[in-house]
Amino acid sequence: MATVADILRYIETIAPPYMAEQWDKIGLNCGRMNKEVKKILVALDPFPHVCQEAVQCNADLLVTHHPLMWETGFVTDATTQGQCMLELLEHGIAHISAHTNLDCAPGGVNDVLAQTLELQNIRVIHPNGVDDSGREWGLLRMGETETQPLESFLSSVKERLHCDGLRYVDSGKPVRNVAVGGGACAGGLVEAFDAGCDTFVTADIKYNQFWDAHDLGLNLIDAGHFATENPVVAVRAEKIAAAFPGVEVKISETHRDCMKFY
Repeated sequence: MATVADILRYIETIAPPYMAEQWDKIGLNCGRMNKEVKKILVALDPFPHVCQEAVQCNADLLVTHHPLMWETGFVTDATTQGQCMLELLEHGIAHISAHTNLDCAPGGVNDVLAQTLELQNIRVIHPNGVDDSGREWGLLRMGETETQPLESFLSSVKERLHCDGLRYVDSGKPVRNVAVGGGACAGGLVEAFDAGCDTFVTADIKYNQFWDAHDLGLNLIDAGHFATENPVVAVRAEKIAAAFPGVEVKISETHRDCMKFY
């Protein structure tokens, strides 16, 4: 019999808690540690449609990248976050989040993003340290691709990440050395540039950050928060399923990006 505690312990071997930012709400967001788990739903976000899907598919546990509750406070139906937690609790569904720890972990969000873009020689930019297996860990990754015009690389990013559109700055350089940071990692653009990258793929880029990249001479691509992090969902589901063969692991069919392009 697998329990929520068993699943959490395993997830923490993939994404150790010490790799998370101090402000993050990782781990068991709600539910009982000793609850038996027969079915797990895996998604990027614990938004209402995903929580409802967890209820409808009779999941015992919801595992997501983003936390359920960002701020501490009252759990009521007055807020969407409160409604989501009540939905899970009322149906006995536990919820686990691995967020910034999974961003930084070896084999986590940013390694998977780099692999999805088919980069070679993937490595950590400015490692924070090494894990128990001696592997470097940290937030940003970099790797190489075949030298190509930016337009060709943009087409590849859009196809491999299933993006509806991209925002970008063209520095006039061909693409060869690429940095990646899934989600809101645009604050690392100088770090990527100083590491010798000509291109940086991330998301949630601000207006002034596009200009900063332009002035530096760095190709900067905003592929969207959902699109840059979503590839890790399938990888994590596969790992959990392999570790717990007696548990049914299902990838959410309703998790999606609410942002659209007209």
